[in-house]
Amino acid sequence: MKFCKNITIYMVAVMGLLLSFSTFATTVQFETNMGNFEVKLFDEATPKSVENFLAYVNAKAYDDSIIHRSVADFVIQGGGFTYKGEVPLPAIPANDPVINEPVKSNLRGTIAYAKLNDKPNSATTGWFINLADNSANLDNQNEGFTVFGEVIGDGMKVIDEIAAVPVFNGGGAFTTLPLRNFTKGNTPNDANFVIITSVKVIDETIEPEPKKSSGGGSMSLLFILLLLSAFVLRGVLVPSRIKIERSSTKK
Repeated sequence: MKFCKNITIYMVAVMGLLLSFSTFATTVQFETNMGNFEVKLFDEATPKSVENFLAYVNAKAYDDSIIHRSVADFVIQGGGFTYKGEVPLPAIPANDPVINEPVKSNLRGTIAYAKLNDKPNSATTGWFINLADNSANLDNQNEGFTVFGEVIGDGMKVIDEIAAVPVFNGGGAFTTLPLRNFTKGNTPNDANFVIITSVKVIDETIEPEPKKSSGGGSMSLLFILLLLSAFVLRGVLVPSRIKIERSSTKK
């Protein structure tokens, strides 16, 4: 019984060490009329930003919203306006602005908050997805644009297809409005807009922190822990085995 208790305590300690190098990640799915894609959120790196985004998701604020801006090799932008079957397009009602959390870089495939010029803490509903590595510009401009997630799997195929849709100048916030199968001079409808029909949470998991160097730090840590396990188990088991052998030879 003492042996089992020692092993249990040791394994709990090892699991505690492993979990200390893990992070919580929420995954959301964007459903659009051009295909679906998933985004992993950076819950621990940018907690306030993720909390803000999920508040809109849970309120279904992004349902039937549109991609209202598309700039080739730069970004596609959404989260600002909805399509309710007619134009003009109503703006998504905004909660209080969220504090800026410029921790992650604006690399291709990341999602970040849009905000007002010269107002770093002004982000509300609007977001954009980086089509290229925009870190040199957006990591510094306006005290940095907060990246709060990244597109995962083959989701960028959908994003690139959206980015390839022709754009039209609708004035105001719609100077680079992507419209499908659209003829200039007509009024766009649901067959023309790139529509996000819904955004919903599909997973909440604990997963390992990404490696921060090419040295395989997380794998090295795991190897060390396993090696320590082997030594501890050897120290516990071998004396017991010897004791049993000695007892069995005693006359």
